[in-house]
Amino acid sequence: MKLEIFDFIEEATGHLCELEDQLEEASDELEKFFEFEMEDFEGFLNINTRVKTKMSLKEKILRNNYYSRYENAEEMIYDLSDLIGIRIECRFIEDENKLYRKLLKVFDVTEDGKYFSTESNPDVKLKLDDKQPQRQKNGFKIFRIDGKYRLGENEITFELQIKSLVNMFWGEIEHKILYKNFNYVMIEDFFRDIMGSIKENLSMIDRQLMILHDHINEMDEDNDEVRKNQFQKLLSKMIHNMYSHKIKGDIGFVVDFRKPCDIIVKYIFEKSKVYDVSSYSITFLGILGRLKDVSQNEISFIEYIEFERYIKFEDEYEKRLGEPILGSLNQDFMWNLLFRILFDIEIGTDTEDFEGFIAFIKDEFLENLKSNGKLNSRFEDWQRNDIVDKVMNAIADVFQENTCIEFVNYDNIERINSKITTRVNRVKNFEDWRDQAFEVVENIKQDIRDILE
Repeated sequence: MKLEIFDFIEEATGHLCELEDQLEEASDELEKFFEFEMEDFEGFLNINTRVKTKMSLKEKILRNNYYSRYENAEEMIYDLSDLIGIRIECRFIEDENKLYRKLLKVFDVTEDGKYFSTESNPDVKLKLDDKQPQRQKNGFKIFRIDGKYRLGENEITFELQIKSLVNMFWGEIEHKILYKNFNYVMIEDFFRDIMGSIKENLSMIDRQLMILHDHINEMDEDNDEVRKNQFQKLLSKMIHNMYSHKIKGDIGFVVDFRKPCDIIVKYIFEKSKVYDVSSYSITFLGILGRLKDVSQNEISFIEYIEFERYIKFEDEYEKRLGEPILGSLNQDFMWNLLFRILFDIEIGTDTEDFEGFIAFIKDEFLENLKSNGKLNSRFEDWQRNDIVDKVMNAIADVFQENTCIEFVNYDNIERINSKITTRVNRVKNFEDWRDQAFEVVENIKQDIRDILE
């Protein structure tokens, strides 16, 4: 049986095909309109338009988990802000702001204070009440404006961007190397630092050389922890590469699943009770042999996951973490993908592997609390247990309200644990805990929500 999300995708791409002629017509009309409005501006270079493709739509649905956010595919299609993409290209970065100011002057007719049109063409509307430029997830800013175009009786959404030559150059590099390239890059953070340096200031060569120097020193450092991380990174890369081919062969394209590969590797090494470098080498070779064994296995990424028996949880913490995942397993593609790969690699039943993984995630948070030196020295056992119980339930509360796979990305687990340690260590004694427990717990919940945004 197919995952429902793929039926949703088929329905969505069907609606997109039905709109194709209208979108192409609207794209042509909008290109002509904005070219006419901008042609007398000194910094203006070109207008570039594109209509969203079926493959791009498929990737966006999976990446943003739209299946769980919309009642049906048609509603989602008409709610997308970028069925048509329009880019006004200009010479310099300062021209971006000047072009935006020009749009504010030209689009001066409004009925609701949000969307504005021109006197010459009321069918083209721009949402100009948002602050511009907008800050992206990567930290950089972009002039990005939502728009609507009335074509006959239909209203079609589009996204307008204003970009200088430098930012177009930067955007192409980022899009191909970091955003669309899902091949695992072992030194991804290094590349991000280099590209961020170029974006901020092309003359900061010394900064680039410093990053390069530090990176090479770290790779050569004779340090057990560094070597362990290298083992895990290499194995995660190999798993990613192997399953990338399988995913592309099954669904036609590859999604970004590097973070799930990282947590799978962490789980495998933890399950193997590997604590020293020599054991890491042995375990690493064993997993390589297992990957070789399963490399020829046929695997489907569009089918339901079904278990051989009911899942058993060891305690309430595991139950509160595990049940939301069970509910999302055949609804959320990334959860399904994580466990599909884990079950394929691990020896044993799928049920046992699922139970083991949930116990592992629980312990990643629980052991952080149990190993807290200040928590152990300041409180008696029963007092410490009360604190641990409330904090663990706070984690479960947020997980149940937002069962996203980002919760188990290992860097997020470390960030959550760091925030929890900081909050708990501020409590000096149990009397303070009684007075502050509610506030501390609520702050921890908000910390986690902020990390997952």
